[in-house]
Amino acid sequence: MQISPLSERFGVAIDGIDLGSALDPEAFDRLHRLFVDHKLVCFKNQSLSAEAQIAFSRRFGPLEVHILSQYNHPEHPEIFRLSNRVVDGKPMGISDGGSYWHSDLAFQEQPAKATILNALEIPPEGGDTLFVNMEAAYEALSDEWKQRLQGLQAVHRYRRRQTTDGQSTQVELNDAQKNQTPDVVHPLIRTNPDTGRQSIFAHKGMTAEIVGLPREESDRILDFLFEHTVQPQFRYDFRWSPGDVVMWDNRSTMHSATTRDLPPGQYRSLYRTTVRGERPI
Repeated sequence: MQISPLSERFGVAIDGIDLGSALDPEAFDRLHRLFVDHKLVCFKNQSLSAEAQIAFSRRFGPLEVHILSQYNHPEHPEIFRLSNRVVDGKPMGISDGGSYWHSDLAFQEQPAKATILNALEIPPEGGDTLFVNMEAAYEALSDEWKQRLQGLQAVHRYRRRQTTDGQSTQVELNDAQKNQTPDVVHPLIRTNPDTGRQSIFAHKGMTAEIVGLPREESDRILDFLFEHTVQPQFRYDFRWSPGDVVMWDNRSTMHSATTRDLPPGQYRSLYRTTVRGERPI
């Protein structure tokens, strides 16, 4: 197993390991530690089947089935398909999924612990995924801001609103899906139970308002956090390669896809599995 940094900020690349094979407990514990410590892990040169991806993902915890069931794998509903391919007039996945800053399933009572994306088809250019280290963003806050944010809670909403910077998605929820996604409340500052470290838990694509504050004050605080967290020193833009399997800790990071950057005739297809987390504290 060869380990190298993805960037100076956070994340590691791992080569020389086959995720499709049975990992012994010692090897898995090491991978879990790398995931927790580095927040973003890219396993290089993989060739994972749907079954193998599910088996590997389940070792980290129970898997979620996405509410947008029209994009789930027909034989493996735990797999959510991200793709801009259309075959016989039918989309092979969601074409612009995650094209806004978010943490996966932050709109649920138990947001995601981990997300695993398996690259099946990668274009020669475009389609990067942008990541932010939310622990580092928290640590960089002034003492006054840290004190101000402690104890505050915010409403998280699926499809919070269209943003002015082009971050949104064209997908519309049907009535049944909307009923499955009521507003939830989470702390603005959460603690990762695996590390005890704190991070900001506010995302432009999903965090709507701070509980108990006037709208003007709530917007002022959230706008500050949205701008603060995406500063270059906290951010890493990941360029995909064929065979990559990428895993990240949603409790300590946020991310955004750049699917609209794909040139015409270029295709990007990935399989996603999502590991359920705990209620944020």
